[in-house]
Amino acid sequence: MALTQMQIIQSLGEAMNWFERELQWGVKPTELPHLCGRIGELYAAMITNGQMATSVNQHGYDVVSAQGERISVKTTAKMKHTAYVSFNPRTLSQVDRVIVLRVNTEEMQIEILLDAVIEKAMSMMGPEAKGQRLLPLRPFLNILKPRRAQETVNIVPYHGYTIRELESGTIAIERDGQSISPVKPILRSLALSLNLSLVNSNGNPLNTRQLGSQVIQSVKAIIERVPVAPQPVTPGSTFPI
Repeated sequence: MALTQMQIIQSLGEAMNWFERELQWGVKPTELPHLCGRIGELYAAMITNGQMATSVNQHGYDVVSAQGERISVKTTAKMKHTAYVSFNPRTLSQVDRVIVLRVNTEEMQIEILLDAVIEKAMSMMGPEAKGQRLLPLRPFLNILKPRRAQETVNIVPYHGYTIRELESGTIAIERDGQSISPVKPILRSLALSLNLSLVNSNGNPLNTRQLGSQVIQSVKAIIERVPVAPQPVTPGSTFPI
């Protein structure tokens, strides 16, 4: 039975919530390959306005787009540049398009590493070995780093750090002009120094964006409460009316 686009979006949200809950319980993201794969397939179906394949690994593809493209979807939660995804060379002839996704567990968002026609994707894979062709992720992870310049919507200085909230909701932290990553350990430390809770009303740990927003708003409130010292008046000075 085909899912509606609304059902796909709802299922994706539920899968992401469950994935985040497992991480909060201490499960490593690499120990959740089935859930990670499900998230990727739902996301690919959503962005292509398509449908899930009717059978698991049906002829090597996972999603059929609105244009009828057979899409092989690979999803990883690995952050290291030595990571790779593998393909079965015997079923690549049944694929029209390849989408490779990463679930960024730092910001709990899905990143598109590759979206290409099968011919281009195959040109990036290594030769067949042990019944697989490997696609290294290093080139795509390198591209992710210099993201498009985003507007800063909130910025505060605190304890030697500069904390920014970007227009996408991403939290960035700098110290002495150098970007710091990952940011969540710093945010947790700053939150504790501000006597802020690290969990939400349901007792679940705040994610990076929620924690960063909370820290920024708390620091802004402190800054606004600090009175500005009056400036000395020089004899003969004039003031605009």
